[in-house]
Amino acid sequence: MTVFIRVGAGLVLGSGVTRLSVTLTDGATVADLLESLHDQYPTASRLEKAVMVSNGEHVSRSAPLSDGQELALLLPISGGSN
Repeated sequence: MTVFIRVGAGLVLGSGVTRLSVTLTDGATVADLLESLHDQYPTASRLEKAVMVSNGEHVSRSAPLSDGQELALLLPISGGSN
């Protein structure tokens, strides 16, 4: 199966990559996807802290992926103080 990834600001995967497609085995999870990205981009900046978002919702690392699914790889954002 193939999933499509948008890479958010603050994550550096290599040569300014902002969109990519990743081919995984059927039944793969978000954790499998992150492992594949780490294998492809071993020097990726902050990849271990990134969260996946699909259809506007955070996706857990144990969530199964489906063929053609689109995800965003983002860094968590924390609020400021008032």
